[in-house]
Amino acid sequence: MGAVLACGDGAVLSHRAAGRLLGILPLGDSLPEVTRLNGWRSQSGIVQHRSPFSSDEIEGVAGIPVTGLSRTLLDLASILPRERLEGALNEAEVLGLTDRISVHTLLARYPRRPGTVTLRAILGDAGRARGVTRRELERRFAAILAKTDLPAPHRNADVAVAGRFFEVDCLWRAQRLIVELDGGFVHRTWRTSERDRERDRLLQVDGWRVARVTWRQLRDDAPAVMADLRRLLRR
Repeated sequence: MGAVLACGDGAVLSHRAAGRLLGILPLGDSLPEVTRLNGWRSQSGIVQHRSPFSSDEIEGVAGIPVTGLSRTLLDLASILPRERLEGALNEAEVLGLTDRISVHTLLARYPRRPGTVTLRAILGDAGRARGVTRRELERRFAAILAKTDLPAPHRNADVAVAGRFFEVDCLWRAQRLIVELDGGFVHRTWRTSERDRERDRLLQVDGWRVARVTWRQLRDDAPAVMADLRRLLRR
């Protein structure tokens, strides 16, 4: 907070300092970093950046104005090696962090910023630069499931709960089991995350079991996913 105040009105914590505050980078002894829209106010012991940003790219953490998750990842892409940037993305996913805007929105907003090529390559990961579509994810899950002896689910089925209808990805009605397929946090915003969490809560209160499976889990650990699904269907 001291660094932000020292840099004047409109300054926000950013880059590595923002990553540490958000919890996606380990604590370190590097200097605090601050971004301003324009102008400079020379301050020793503070790394300053000048860059445009919009109000939807900023949030408050413990009262400190800081770049949000998506903008922080975009900034980190310009200064971190690929391995550390991948680590920050993974940590954000593990922590279940979300933002008002997605990383892809910012890549479209700032297409020529340093680091965007690296960030797109990481998010792409074997041709997924535009993101895994729901149809791709459903096809992958169906193909893996077809190689087992597990019963086929009802796909894109409607479930009535508390006077509302929810469409779910995969439904085993007799076993009261629902599997939702998640493409990844980079396509999500806080609104979609809030809506999904509310739906999960209402479904579970009504006696449904909800399991979420990501494309990365299907790609890297499909046997374990199928083994867990088998256990769930037996219960």
